[in-house]
Amino acid sequence: MDNINNLSLKELKELQSQVVKAIATCEDRKKKIALVELQEMARSKGFTLEELTGISVVRRRSPAVAKYANPADANDTWSGRGRKPRWFVKALASGLTPEDLSI
Repeated sequence: MDNINNLSLKELKELQSQVVKAIATCEDRKKKIALVELQEMARSKGFTLEELTGISVVRRRSPAVAKYANPADANDTWSGRGRKPRWFVKALASGLTPEDLSI
């Protein structure tokens, strides 16, 4: 612990930031492990965890990957999820197919 006393204020704050992140990561990891264990226990009894608790576990979708690109601007992309962008609708109306617009 004598080494901590030799650190500058900036180094101490950086160390503090790293410790806070490490604690949060450790807590998240423990929560995920506990959740998996509880889900397995519920499944072994013939239930889902949601059925037993009445709380649905929100599953996060993976980030959408771009599947289509605007022919006028290749940086303007769309994943295929949600509402169709105007450029996609106009391109289809002009006779292009989704395959023509795919990346």
